[in-house]
Amino acid sequence: MPIPLRRRRWALYALFLLPGLSMSAWVTRTPIVRDLLDASTAQMGLVLFGLSVGSMIGILSSGPLVMRLGTRPVVLAGSTLIVIALPVISLGAVAGMPLLTAFGLALFGAGMGGGEVAMNVEGAEVEKLGGRPFLPALHGCFSLGTVIGAGLGILANAVGFPVLPHLVLTSAIGAVLLVWAMRSIPSGVGLISAEERAEQTATPRPALWKDTRLVLIGCIVLAMALAEGTANDWLPLIMVDGHGFGATMGSTVFALFAASMTVGRFAGGPIVARVGRSRVLMVSALFAAAGLVLIAFVDSQAVAVAAVVLWGLGASLGFPLALSAAGDSGTNPAARVALASTIGYLAFLVGPPTLGFLGEHVGLRHALVVPLAVVLVAALLAPSTAPRIVADEELARTR
Repeated sequence: MPIPLRRRRWALYALFLLPGLSMSAWVTRTPIVRDLLDASTAQMGLVLFGLSVGSMIGILSSGPLVMRLGTRPVVLAGSTLIVIALPVISLGAVAGMPLLTAFGLALFGAGMGGGEVAMNVEGAEVEKLGGRPFLPALHGCFSLGTVIGAGLGILANAVGFPVLPHLVLTSAIGAVLLVWAMRSIPSGVGLISAEERAEQTATPRPALWKDTRLVLIGCIVLAMALAEGTANDWLPLIMVDGHGFGATMGSTVFALFAASMTVGRFAGGPIVARVGRSRVLMVSALFAAAGLVLIAFVDSQAVAVAAVVLWGLGASLGFPLALSAAGDSGTNPAARVALASTIGYLAFLVGPPTLGFLGEHVGLRHALVVPLAVVLVAALLAPSTAPRIVADEELARTR
């Protein structure tokens, strides 16, 4: 492998590690943050809605920005927002200001949503140049970051380390990763020149949203994003409020989920190469569904811990495999990844408040029927992620 491509791989690994580390630092402290804000379950849903709004702003702006500027400046801007967001979130929590906390989460979501599309476009380019699966391992670095961050969060909870310095230190680590990685991210990837835009205008093609297969892939992204995002937003609180764990143990269970995601993503590449993308995705969705059923309906702490492993393994490959399928579903892969991501990020927009309000009335455990239902739909739609000819044949047989 040429050295520049290897450097791009390692730079992308670091850039995906950064948001995972930052996300789990926040998630593992949600029980403490909830207490500092003195917020109910429904109110926490509204605070988390800031993350949803920011994610949608980032995702909607990222595709056009990548096509006009290339991936590099969009990755830099998104990752910088993540680094800035953590101190703002912690200041809002310590000051007991839900709006400031929600604003910090909006900055975080904008950085995640905007930067991730650009990083996935960059990752799809590296995958194409390398000639072998790369996106599962790349997203595995995000999950590895969540494991590391969750471990630090568990330790912080156990020793009573304050939220403010914890998140500020995590932000500083993220800044170091960002400065190191950006040196190996080239300019111009995903960029569409003025001449190409003029040519597309002169010879317009059908809008991408009219591509049925791409929309179906986007629906899979949505379902698996909701499965993963539900754990990122709510898992420690589900364990604390729904299964009677303490705050430290609730964070430990989240770390177990993150570890399962990491194992699934790093082990997934060879399995996908051998078995095929659509089959792996279908089995993954069914694993996630099994985990959600057990957590929602079985009142046992031991079963809940085991089910979290199923949930993590099942959710691990859905998002990267579906985005990979979107990127190679036709021409203009940057726009295709952006459209599929936009559909998927609807989960981050509606997921937290929906589950928060449902959890207020029926409990967070029973609110898991929402991600359960959409994950089962993803299993049915999995044939659409196969190579185009195979996908068309499989979808025809299911009709």
